[in-house]
Amino acid sequence: MGSKSDLKIMSAAAELLRQFNVPYDITLVSPHRTPHRMVEYAESARKRGLRVLIAGGGGAAHLPGMVAAFTTLPVIGVPINSSLSIQGLDSILSMIQMPAGTPVATVGLDNAANAAILAIQILALNNARLNDALEKHRNTLKDRVMRTIEELRKGGFQDDV
Repeated sequence: MGSKSDLKIMSAAAELLRQFNVPYDITLVSPHRTPHRMVEYAESARKRGLRVLIAGGGGAAHLPGMVAAFTTLPVIGVPINSSLSIQGLDSILSMIQMPAGTPVATVGLDNAANAAILAIQILALNNARLNDALEKHRNTLKDRVMRTIEELRKGGFQDDV
């Protein structure tokens, strides 16, 4: 995260990673206030055993792109609608408009949970336990929708499915 204020959004990623028993590191790395720390964090990530990085950025949302410039690990950007942001548009654009060769996979505004799911999907490519857990998660989501449809039908609502 670029600042402490991002924690309210980024904690959703931490919670999902915890639910999937994926170890993670959560810290502050500001590209403007601690640029040397940001470079060191990104350059040493692989050596420290990290495999995917999730970086949130609000007002001046340079963190995901700058981290991507200093590592070959996949970087997932979470645009954050902060008090300094232009309704999140500046954050979104700074992540999706990366130059060729320095990608940042970007999820929806304030959607750190999807960033965690994407990171887990990447890790699950070589991890059967995570792949099984993702399948169970998807089935849970599907079952929740099906229960809602059934509840709506009982109340007289008919869907077009």
